[in-house]
Amino acid sequence: MTRTMGFTHPTPSTTNPPSTEGGHRALELLRQWPGEHHVAVGLSGGVDSSLAAALLHEAQWAVTGVTLWLMKGRGTCCSDGLVDAAGVCEQLGAPHHILDARQTFQQEVVDVLVQGYGQGVTPLPCSRCNRHVKMAMLLDWAEREMGISRLATGHYARLRRHPGSGRMELLRGRDRRKDQSYFLYDLPQEQLEHLVFPLGELQKAETRAEARRHGLRTAAKPESQDLCLAERHGSMAAFLETHLPPRPGKIVLRDGTVVGSHGGLQHFTIGQRRGLGVAWHEPLHVVRLDGAMNHVVVAPRSEAMGTDCAVAAVNWVSIPPAAAPMEVQVQVRYRSEPVAARLIPDGATRARLVFETPQFSITPGQAAVFYGEDVLLGGGLIQREMD
Repeated sequence: MTRTMGFTHPTPSTTNPPSTEGGHRALELLRQWPGEHHVAVGLSGGVDSSLAAALLHEAQWAVTGVTLWLMKGRGTCCSDGLVDAAGVCEQLGAPHHILDARQTFQQEVVDVLVQGYGQGVTPLPCSRCNRHVKMAMLLDWAEREMGISRLATGHYARLRRHPGSGRMELLRGRDRRKDQSYFLYDLPQEQLEHLVFPLGELQKAETRAEARRHGLRTAAKPESQDLCLAERHGSMAAFLETHLPPRPGKIVLRDGTVVGSHGGLQHFTIGQRRGLGVAWHEPLHVVRLDGAMNHVVVAPRSEAMGTDCAVAAVNWVSIPPAAAPMEVQVQVRYRSEPVAARLIPDGATRARLVFETPQFSITPGQAAVFYGEDVLLGGGLIQREMD
């Protein structure tokens, strides 16, 4: 047993050197991390958060595992995840706690998600969950109950402090295919100050290799779906069917011509082509979900392209709110490639994006996230139109 800053640290479970370049970089950064090395680790029961805890443990941090109980049923964030999270903590010799977050998750994520779909909006629940449920509840619990001011998660993202402003900057993870900074765009500075992302330096293949090196029980665990709600119910459609009643309506062209019928706006998203049940002389895509009229509006792909969009509820992350137009790289969906755009601010929390080239499937409710190279500058929610 060794002691650092008054805290007891268990001897790491392995003395072998890191098997990967990313693992080595991660350990070096964790060992050099300024301040107290006592941390709460948010554990979902998956390989990513498990390895985050193991790397911190190996770097001689005092680790306390905590798992949020978000909902009943199967899934990596639910019953199966609780068991695996507890098992990983047992392997590391670290304490493990379960925090009941079901009511908060229902109010902040499920209810908001259902309301959005019912109004013809395609919400982005993960970013909201990260800010209002996961980070908020875990940080509050760790400080209040354990006196711990740092929280680590298994997100593929990086943090650094700007030497001039002192502001925390959020960066993409090294693995661009797994980069999860998009889902973290809404985190305030007050939370970023206390966060640690041990996996930001690793490629996903390195995560698996490092997990095997540590002998973690989750090393070979399959990847979970991006959305825990869909995983629990089998699909997003199945989830929505349990929360929203059928509301039949019309499928129409932009000019109001009726070309089909639908069973509810919640079954459609902007850009969708398959599953419309419409026979037409050319392929049609969903271009608008009209909640007031209960219409699914469709058009040819050429009419589904957009040159600009309004963004509201903007959270400026790595820089202060922009006061003048600026050139940025933008992602309008998690899986989309960043594209060049001009950002025109409209106050501190609103902006207009003008894309260099027209974009397909710009979806109200999804996030538009602004980058400068690897630095996440800020982001907000796409609106139907400027007010």
